[in-house]
Amino acid sequence: MTEDRIVRAFKKRFNLNPSLTVKAPGRINLIGEHTDYNDGFVLPAAIDKAIYFCISKRDDRHIILNSADLEDDLQLTLDTLEKTDKSWANFLIGVLKEMQNLGSKIDCGFNLSFGGDVPLGAGLSSSAAVESGLGFALNELYDLNLSRLDLALIAQKAEHNFAGVRCGIMDMYASLMGREGQVIKLDCQNLTHEYLPFQFEDISIILFNTRVSHNLAESEYNKRRSECEAGLKLLQKHYPKIKSFRDVDIELLERHKEEFLPKIYDRCQYVLSEECRMKKATIALENSDLETFGQLMFETHEGLKNKYEVSCDELDFLVELAAQNSNILGARMMGGGFGGCTINLTKKEALKKIVGNFRQKYQERFGMELEEIQVKIMDGCSLINHQ
Repeated sequence: MTEDRIVRAFKKRFNLNPSLTVKAPGRINLIGEHTDYNDGFVLPAAIDKAIYFCISKRDDRHIILNSADLEDDLQLTLDTLEKTDKSWANFLIGVLKEMQNLGSKIDCGFNLSFGGDVPLGAGLSSSAAVESGLGFALNELYDLNLSRLDLALIAQKAEHNFAGVRCGIMDMYASLMGREGQVIKLDCQNLTHEYLPFQFEDISIILFNTRVSHNLAESEYNKRRSECEAGLKLLQKHYPKIKSFRDVDIELLERHKEEFLPKIYDRCQYVLSEECRMKKATIALENSDLETFGQLMFETHEGLKNKYEVSCDELDFLVELAAQNSNILGARMMGGGFGGCTINLTKKEALKKIVGNFRQKYQERFGMELEEIQVKIMDGCSLINHQ
């Protein structure tokens, strides 16, 4: 098991047993894409792919960070928390720095080994799992009494300030708040949530990984956020009481269409349309109507492709294949975009045939092997007890 591998790595590197072992899951998002940083609603869930942390206190102020997957180390102190040229370490250092800024009492250093089975660059938020997991581990190790919401906000700030990605709160929130067999209906404006059951015995959630890697800091993720902010500012000139897209509807946007640059209008139109889809999807899920839910997923992909322009040929090809298959109820690209995975709701009885067909066609079209990742909805960050 992956957790055992990380425990062994810790013992080998530090010649002692860890004080704590923490599991921090990756996440999927069924619908509500690129709406979290626009104060919208989203529908994520934690999954059975995770990052594991083994940690113990030191008796000095030194910190040793050990990436078990990369077989790489970084040594620093509590007094020298700065960005490094090791990008993997910046996610961890960012969390520590944000905790220091809050006044959290971390008065001695620690040894840490971490690693896991969340595929990198697949849109499953491995970075958020790293940030959330370290925050959770430090909270337990030093008895900081921070809430899970506090930890999510710390992780988000670390992503902003150390990784350079102006992400929303969804990824961290899902990693920390996940609950087995349930999705999280998260209100990203007031940071409250409710759980909705997602347990269908005849349905599997499968991800098809394009193997097209992307780096959100180098992609147009931040640009999309800026474009949405530009559209909102234009509307605020007419309606000063508008605080976010939650105060806007399609009719109001349409009324001022001629004032927008076409690209800015498209970004705003997508966000508002996705909010409408999210509401419809929630009702469909509450009624166990996966046919309607799946159709809304297809519509989301069209919006991400044509209005938000964050898709790519590989993602579009997989979604088109899914739309032609009656055993797939819904599919769309998931995550920041420009690569990563599609998420698919498939009938279990046809899963093996679907995977074989997709692999063959993807290989023929792009000359690459397609990776399938079947996921289950699981609990959020947790301690692992070793017997």
